[in-house]
Amino acid sequence: MGFSATNFNLPQKSQVYITFKVVPASLPKKAKVFISGNHEKLGNWNSGAVPMKKNKDGSWTKTLSFKSGTHLEYKITLGSWAKEALDKSGHVPPNSVLFVKTNATVTTVVDKWKSGEFKGKGQIAGNLKVHHNMKYEGILPRDVLVWLPKNYEESSQKKYPVLYMHDGQQLFDPATSTHGVDWQVDETVSKLVEQGKMKEIIVVGINNTDDRWQEYSETTKGRAYRNFVIKKLKPFIDKTYRTRPEREHTGVMGSSMGGLVSFLFVWYHPETFSMASCLSPAFIEGDILEKVKNYKGGVKNIKIYIDNGGLGLEKKLQPGCEEMLELLEKQGFVQGENLIWFRDKKAEHNEAAWAKRVWKPLLYMYGIGEQK
Repeated sequence: MGFSATNFNLPQKSQVYITFKVVPASLPKKAKVFISGNHEKLGNWNSGAVPMKKNKDGSWTKTLSFKSGTHLEYKITLGSWAKEALDKSGHVPPNSVLFVKTNATVTTVVDKWKSGEFKGKGQIAGNLKVHHNMKYEGILPRDVLVWLPKNYEESSQKKYPVLYMHDGQQLFDPATSTHGVDWQVDETVSKLVEQGKMKEIIVVGINNTDDRWQEYSETTKGRAYRNFVIKKLKPFIDKTYRTRPEREHTGVMGSSMGGLVSFLFVWYHPETFSMASCLSPAFIEGDILEKVKNYKGGVKNIKIYIDNGGLGLEKKLQPGCEEMLELLEKQGFVQGENLIWFRDKKAEHNEAAWAKRVWKPLLYMYGIGEQK
C-alpha cells in the first residue's frame, strides 16, 4: 500500500507544532476540508478522519504536535479519496512531504478537486473473483480478491501456482486504490505470460483493514493475520480453485509494511511459502532484524526478493534494507541465487513506483527460463 499507515521509528527528541494551511481556489457548496497522512494524528490515511478549521479569509488550518525527526507525508481531501485535491492539470499530485524539525506553518494551494467519482485508466485484465467479509478470530473481517489468469475457465484440468499479496485494494483496479493508482498486477502478469517469460499464476489479493500496521507486524494481531492466511484462507483457496498447493509453488508479496509481513510469512512459515518479495520493506519496524541476526538454524530453503527506492520515505527505509541484506548473507544467502536485491534511487514510496518494477519479483518467483 502506498505510504504505509504508520510513523516509522525515527530518531525523535522534542515536541514540535506544525500548522497545516490549505488555500483552495474554490470549494463545492457546504464542503469541508480534511487532511490525511501517514501518522495517527493525520488519520493513518483515513481520508475523512481529520477535519480542518475554516478561517475568515477562506483558508483552512489544522495545528498538530509531533516529535522532532518525524517524517510526514500527507494529502488534502474533502472527506474521501473520491474528492481528493488535484493539481492545476487535474492530476493527482504526489504526497506532500515534511520532515519535522521546528515549529512551522506549511501551506498547500489547491487548484481543483476530484469530482467525486474516479474512473481509472484501463480495465481488469482477467477474471477477478471477490470473497466478501472473510473472518478469523483476532483480526477484523476483510474481502479477499482472487485474480484468475485469462485461460483459467478454458483450461479445466490445469492447476496453477498461487501468489498471495497484501493490500488487495491496491493491486488490480485504480478505482479501489487509495490514491487512484493501482499496482497493475493483472496487466503485468498477463503481459509477461503472453511474452512467454513467466508461468500462469493465480493472484490472491488480501484486503487490508484499519488495523493494517498491527496485522502486518510481529504482534498478537500480526500472528492472527498470518494464521488466518495459513489456516483458513489458503485451504479455502486450494479447495475452491485449481491450485498447485505445494510450498514450492506458493509465494507472498507486499510493499512497505506489506513487505515486512511478506518476509515474516516466508521466514516463520517456510513449510507453506517458499518465496517472498518485499518491496520497500519496513524492516525498521519491530525486532525482525534482531531475530534474523540471532537465528542459528542454517540457511533456510527459501527465496527472498528485496528492493527499495531512493526518495522520501524510501531513504528512511534504506538502512533497514541494507542491514537485512548483510544479515541474510551472513546466514548463507547468496545474491543472484536465493536472494535478489534491487534499488531504484529515483523511485518514491507509492503504488506507481511499485507498479513500474513489480515485473522484477514476478519473474524472480515465477519466471520461465533464465532471468537476467
